[in-house]
Amino acid sequence: MNFTRHKIREFAFQTLFAINANDTTDKELFFHAISKTQDEIPSYYLELVNGVLEHKEDLDNKISEYLISGWSINRIAKTDLAVLRMAFFEIYYVGDIPNKVAINEALELTKKYSDDHSRKFVNGVLSNAIS
Repeated sequence: MNFTRHKIREFAFQTLFAINANDTTDKELFFHAISKTQDEIPSYYLELVNGVLEHKEDLDNKISEYLISGWSINRIAKTDLAVLRMAFFEIYYVGDIPNKVAINEALELTKKYSDDHSRKFVNGVLSNAIS
């Protein structure tokens, strides 16, 4: 089955959220469970998940630069943090993704998995990061 990049991002987000809750989560088994297929795992899914995990500290530092006074990584909702980490990874480490696409995809995930307040928060952080 061919997955769109949007769907791959959604699977990567779900995986990163699961790993954040339980660091023993196997990303490959999890992919097959959420995609309901035993097809080959898309390389972009592995690039996103592995990249975010590998660069997590750097991504958190970059995100922290754009938080308003009084906010820290620990205060960010776990769903929003997973979305932000993935978007910052695409912005800073993936060469063929335009920033606008990374932001739009992050906002779509936030719209689906969070609330309007979170969407505005994520949009503000990402907009400040690329301006």
